[in-house]
Amino acid sequence: DETAVDFLEAMNVPCYKIAAYEATDFTLLRKIAKTGKPVIISFGYSSEDEVKFAIDTLRSNGAKNIAGLHCVTGYSGSPKLEDMHLANIVDLRERFGVASGFSDNNAGIEIPVMAVWAGALVVEKHLILDRKSGGPDAQFSLEPQELKEMVRRIHETENTKGELLPESVLGKVHYGPNNELEKYNQRWRRSLFVAKNIKKGEIFTGENIRSIRPAFVLETKFYDEVIGKKADKDIEFATTLSRNLIK
Repeated sequence: DETAVDFLEAMNVPCYKIAAYEATDFTLLRKIAKTGKPVIISFGYSSEDEVKFAIDTLRSNGAKNIAGLHCVTGYSGSPKLEDMHLANIVDLRERFGVASGFSDNNAGIEIPVMAVWAGALVVEKHLILDRKSGGPDAQFSLEPQELKEMVRRIHETENTKGELLPESVLGKVHYGPNNELEKYNQRWRRSLFVAKNIKKGEIFTGENIRSIRPAFVLETKFYDEVIGKKADKDIEFATTLSRNLIK
């Protein structure tokens, strides 16, 4: 969230990575963009309008170097290449004018290698020292030797690619959820919540409303519209903000 940006700025990080869950979080996007640093942003299950909103928000607030990563969040052990919609990689670059890449949440190294063949300039992959140690990402994370092999294969691909990939590999350009799991995952985005008890007639400020998971009613893109307006009734802390609560 925004407090993490303050913390990371104190550490002078060179760039920011925004997860797919935060790709629609207006307040976070604006805060990061104002640092002026390069931004890498994943677009898992984002619609075309949501991708445009994120990129426009970043650019209008100062971000100049943006990399957009196509991402499928189905977390599958053995996915089909055509279900990865690798055609989105080129489409992101051509349609939105960003450096494009691929964030991989699948087991193995074949898909990220093919993503580079399909035009990815950035690849994100989870790393684990020992898969047997477990954890929520263990099944699709790479152990060090696997990472080394992926990097070798990618360099090999960069040196030899040239022919067009068939549609059976690229899939078709597709924005938005790919399956029921991705539709479900959309709830882990953020929306506007009441961060303190608010009395009727009290003004909404950055102190009493916040962008918080899960995504229920009012999207964070309405944050500026809400700030300065008054509460139509008493509102309890942790209530989801909705238009019927706003005067």
